[in-house]
Amino acid sequence: METRPYVSWELMDRFLVDAFKGYGIPEEDARLCSDVLLESDRRGIESHGCNRFKPIYIDRIVAGIQNPVTKIDILKETPTTAVLDANDGMGMVASHRAMTMAIEKAKKNGLSMIAVRNSTHYGIAGYWVTMATKEGLIGITGTNARPSIAPTFGVENMLGTNPLTVGFPTDEDFPFLLDCATSITQRGKIEYFARAGKDTPAGMVVGRDGSALTDSQYILGALNSGDAALAPLGGIGEELAGYKGYGYAVVIEVLSAALQAGTFLKALSDKDENGNWKAGHLGHFFLVIDPEAFLGLEQFKKTTGDILRALRASQKAPGEERIYTAGEKEYLCWLERKDKGVPVSEAVQKEILAVRDQLKLPYTFPFEI
Repeated sequence: METRPYVSWELMDRFLVDAFKGYGIPEEDARLCSDVLLESDRRGIESHGCNRFKPIYIDRIVAGIQNPVTKIDILKETPTTAVLDANDGMGMVASHRAMTMAIEKAKKNGLSMIAVRNSTHYGIAGYWVTMATKEGLIGITGTNARPSIAPTFGVENMLGTNPLTVGFPTDEDFPFLLDCATSITQRGKIEYFARAGKDTPAGMVVGRDGSALTDSQYILGALNSGDAALAPLGGIGEELAGYKGYGYAVVIEVLSAALQAGTFLKALSDKDENGNWKAGHLGHFFLVIDPEAFLGLEQFKKTTGDILRALRASQKAPGEERIYTAGEKEYLCWLERKDKGVPVSEAVQKEILAVRDQLKLPYTFPFEI
């Protein structure tokens, strides 16, 4: 049962927009950034929601490694492709521009792909593919990230959590949406554990000596110092096929760096050898496919829906109530939260109040009463 206080979507949105504006982000961009964060909370993916607005975005702007005003340069463009340079601006703003371009090009030519370099954290990856599914298109995106995954048989953090995210339009009330990292867990999840005072489950993080680490607060520092690394999807070594997660992480790394001559692996760290902040220069890619270029959107949506319904109707394991398909739990979370608002933990409450007071914004929140 949820015990955290709720803040209405409208109130939290207004606050986030004003907070972002207070740190120099133009209003239109601030509205987009707020929407991306709140969309994560709407879907129940709190590791990328409003709890990240300060440590991942505002703190980096204050540190001077992320520009609040996003200048986007087009380095190369063809009818179906483009390479953008985000110039260390807001990753969410650069990604919106890239996916908008990809959608426009795919509608004209059947498919398209846009690569972005010198960017920053772009929020929940599912936001970008949902832009495509809302237009009746297939969306695929990936991004590299600061190093945190060790390669199979290694203990050094070399690769980012590097999500591969895919969205399909369907004939149901929600799209198929697979949005997950190529590691067993994500740094954002460990940040969530640390904020909640919880241990990280054993087996998700490996220390330099090969042992499993569980102290969430320690892990966050150890990931930065190189004394810990996340296990790839599948687990440590070959027994549980961790090499598969490792391999997919490399695929995303290449597509997020090689097409755009971008930064990769250790160079993506946002801290230098002395622990000082530095720009990470992340890369992203956005691929869009128009089903109309094949046998049509309606046929695609029906077949996709039939596949998903057949999976959910298949035999369940003993004791299990139902089978889900990707994107379904997030849709159900939105139905449950849409009239309640976003639940806010005590740690996030403190950050919200600190930013409010710093900027002298005229807001009063339900958790203060």
